[in-house]
Amino acid sequence: MKVFTAEQIRSWDQFTISQEPVSSIQLMERASMAVVHWISEHCKNHKKLAVFCGNGNNGGDGLAVARLLYLKGFDVDVFVSDSKRKFSEDASVNLKRLRDLSGISVRKFDSSEQYSFDDKTIIVDALFGTGLSGQLEGECKMLVEQLNTKKNIKISIDIPSGLPADGMFDNNSVILNADYTLTFQCWKRTFLHPETGKYTGKVVLLDIDLSKIYADATDSDYSVIDDPLAASIFIPRQEFSHKGSYGKAVIIGGSYGKIGAAVLATKSALKTGAGLTFTLAPEYGYNILQTSCPEAMFIKGGDTFILNFKIDKDVTCGAGPGLGTHSGTEKSFLNFLKNYSKPLILDADALNIISKNQENLKLIPEKSIITPHPKEFERLFGSTEDSFKRLELAKEKAKNLNIYIILKDHHTQVVTPQGNVFYNITGNAGLAKGGSGDILTGILTSLLAQKYSQEQTCIFGVWLHGKAADIASEKHSKESMLPTDVIDAFGNVFEELNRKTERNL
Repeated sequence: MKVFTAEQIRSWDQFTISQEPVSSIQLMERASMAVVHWISEHCKNHKKLAVFCGNGNNGGDGLAVARLLYLKGFDVDVFVSDSKRKFSEDASVNLKRLRDLSGISVRKFDSSEQYSFDDKTIIVDALFGTGLSGQLEGECKMLVEQLNTKKNIKISIDIPSGLPADGMFDNNSVILNADYTLTFQCWKRTFLHPETGKYTGKVVLLDIDLSKIYADATDSDYSVIDDPLAASIFIPRQEFSHKGSYGKAVIIGGSYGKIGAAVLATKSALKTGAGLTFTLAPEYGYNILQTSCPEAMFIKGGDTFILNFKIDKDVTCGAGPGLGTHSGTEKSFLNFLKNYSKPLILDADALNIISKNQENLKLIPEKSIITPHPKEFERLFGSTEDSFKRLELAKEKAKNLNIYIILKDHHTQVVTPQGNVFYNITGNAGLAKGGSGDILTGILTSLLAQKYSQEQTCIFGVWLHGKAADIASEKHSKESMLPTDVIDAFGNVFEELNRKTERNL
């Protein structure tokens, strides 16, 4: 699913209006009905709503929502601006429709200070949508500051008021802290970055049937990795195949005290379909690896640390989990990269070794996949002011080095050499534990060995990682789930993918 800018979304609305055809007020009603349906289904224990409406079309949505909810039996109070600024044409129509109903009170913003926000009252934010330029000011700024002090559930329509749609805000900006954001048709980029996404609460995407012709024909460098995209990449296993059909994966990792990282990566590669899986590790880890991963074969790379990186030519490598940065390992690993030209997966200590000298970046084989978390990225490429600038730097480095960068975050970003960015929307905070990255390395190594392209490997790999984590968190909770629980959930994900594939035949 593409991620469009605020300007592109406005054009999308206008294109839909001109092509369907549908009037702008009818499209507003369609969007409002989608919001009302969600609130009706999910807020059955809350029958009182305080709806705060601005003067623009986002306020028009709020006015329509208030009217429709009232007709469904909700107790609704509406608050509008004290200023004399005119309502937009569509908002004016919905204000008139609202005033024709005798059971809804329309109050001014300043009366909210004396309003009784009991614990059953939901606050609905329809002050400003994606059309806001600059920061909240005056009465709206004071209102949002006041509403942010309330413990009531807050639902923002389309976007939390004060939050830009496409980039970072100024440090002194005031933004509504929503518990839920009911947004229309596509994600906004600010929902997907940590500094800005924290204001949205849970994002709910509402389909209001905007033109598919526009969506298909309009270019965007940004997309989200959703279930349909992942399913379109998945290649079901063929009945008349054999282990040689699914490649050879080699996990290079492990050192004294860090053999567990190599175990997790190896188990992950085994459970995601590699035909043959090997682990190149120090002899110190032999018994551990052969006991915990009997299906994998062991390659001795040294005694306590890996000093020998000799591997066959017809394999796919994933290097870094628990590798360590021992001086002998570092020297041998850099020599390995100097003489190795096939794309490979680089993570953890492999990246830490490379980051010690900027010249080492040139040793990364073209079309390889690197998987840094923010601190590893900073060590590799330098610091940035925020995650938006970090992503721009990642795009530049991916292009210059001709590599794929998986920038790990709450919404992990896949950055291609062509400048495309894919945000992953699976996964949860339960992955914020040591070992989660090692699992991802195993997944990626396995998929690349199975002849998925680099881009497919990245997109499908991070989606699968997050999807399995979502299943694990439902069973064990985010607090108690372990990386091994995520590995155990891979089978559930593949089972569902295979069911979908069979249904589509």
